Amino acid sequence: MNKSQIGMRPSNPLRYAFGMFGTSIPINMFKTYAAVFYIDRLGLITTPQWSLILLIYTFVDAVDNPVYGFLSDRTRTRWGRRRPWLMIGAPLLVLCFVFFYNPPAFVAGESGFAYVLLMYILTGTLDSLINSNYGALFPELFPTEAQRAKTNAMRQIFQFIAMIISIALTPVITDAIGFSTTALVYGIIAIAVIWFMATGAHEDPTAMERPKPNLFKTVLSIIANPKFWLYGVTNAAYFAGLGLVQAGVPFYTKYHLGTEGMGSTILLGIVIVSAILFIPVWVRIIRKLGLMPAWRLALLLAGAAVVPLYFAPNLVAAACMVPIFGFAMAGVAATMDIVGARVLDDDLARNGIPREGTFSSLQGVLNKTSGLFNSLAYLLVFQLYGFESGANPGTAPDAAARFLTILFPLGVLLLSFALSHTLRFQGGDVRIENGGSDADAKA
Repeated sequence: MNKSQIGMRPSNPLRYAFGMFGTSIPINMFKTYAAVFYIDRLGLITTPQWSLILLIYTFVDAVDNPVYGFLSDRTRTRWGRRRPWLMIGAPLLVLCFVFFYNPPAFVAGESGFAYVLLMYILTGTLDSLINSNYGALFPELFPTEAQRAKTNAMRQIFQFIAMIISIALTPVITDAIGFSTTALVYGIIAIAVIWFMATGAHEDPTAMERPKPNLFKTVLSIIANPKFWLYGVTNAAYFAGLGLVQAGVPFYTKYHLGTEGMGSTILLGIVIVSAILFIPVWVRIIRKLGLMPAWRLALLLAGAAVVPLYFAPNLVAAACMVPIFGFAMAGVAATMDIVGARVLDDDLARNGIPREGTFSSLQGVLNKTSGLFNSLAYLLVFQLYGFESGANPGTAPDAAARFLTILFPLGVLLLSFALSHTLRFQGGDVRIENGGSDADAKA
């Protein structure tokens, strides 16, 4: 703990962790069901058009993320640096999210593409605003490894609970009340939770007295840090694989397993419940192996876990296989943000300027480059298998669905595992004990 944090009013870890539930509810539904909603259900756009949307958004997000983080770092108000952005950003995010799942009746053809592109960019960019500020609070509010491990474990459990609702149960809920009403309900929940979390986050008051970072110097300094790139690209590959598995499940259950909404709910529900149950197991694994080896193990298992699904003959068999993926997800969730906090600590030690917002936002840029992987995956689904939309699924929709859900994610998940070995910290790994931490095992 640094001197500036000695007199800092403590924040409740549970209340901060609960915020992850609010940030996850809308964006999980947004990212997981956007493609199947517009391509398969409405047939408003095609897979090549969706690929283009993801590509354009990735480059837009590369610009907006550092701007949000920089503005957050330079904010000086009586309510802190991060809280005003969270309080204002939450309702704006929800507004765009609701509009995304409520396309006007008159949009079709080129106007349909333009509408989806616009609303996807607006919703995605406001999600970046929320998450850059929420993420920037983490290392500031909880400065020790032990605090971070405890808080992050709770935070990931809340994220997985949100995933049960917004990913696993969404097909059932939308069948009952429709996508538009579901988006509205999720949005109201998100605003309430984010506001509750933000009002209980007590930022370091001395950070307000430090010099404001310069945009260009800050950005140049961060991107000159090799750890920034190694951690960010590893994350991008992982999130690309994870996102494609989640978004591909509705296609996989429909075209390979021969079941639709309920099949998706069962598989995704088992994965997420398994992840929740395995979080405490991974806390023990981290203490036993050390942070970095545990992180790498989880990434390896994530890739290996999708292989059996390629051969699953039916829903029952697939349901028996997916808990392995849930175990891997829990491991990555329990380790990834702590690794990121160590990268931030390293940056602060080297430069002496707190710039968590800009750093987190630039990491967000690299995370969002997962959209490039996703864009390529949808393009290949069209080029290799002729899968254009629900109305024109091509001659091999089963093979297309398995490519999207299993084969392509397998490649990027293994890439993530390989990249994780390039990130190392001076002084070795940190093994997290109940009361603190010590550096004793090499990363």
